Amino acid sequence: MKKITAIIKPFKLDEVREALSGKGISGMTVSEVKGFGRQKGHTELYRGAEYVVDFLPKAKLEVVVKDDDFDSCIEAITKASHTGKIGDGKIFVTNVDRVIRIRTGEENDDAI
Repeated sequence: MKKITAIIKPFKLDEVREALSGKGISGMTVSEVKGFGRQKGHTELYRGAEYVVDFLPKAKLEVVVKDDDFDSCIEAITKASHTGKIGDGKIFVTNVDRVIRIRTGEENDDAI
């Protein structure tokens, strides 16, 4: 099993969710986060004063998938979140050794 963590632009979240649903993935965790990479920040004007916004709003999506579903999920996230502009985000992949559904005690693939 793999855990896919994707940091994407917030307005792309619905498209990514729909793309993953199309691949049969129904469970995911989403968080509103802030951060920056090469995009750095940007300047904004507020009540006539200019200030720098270092951290930009992002959406963090986490999903655990079976190894068989991994490649199609990465492809779906990449296609749905791509704008071609700086700040599109990143995808991180980690191995998951064990998953347990608390309610039933099911483990691993059965718990996903």
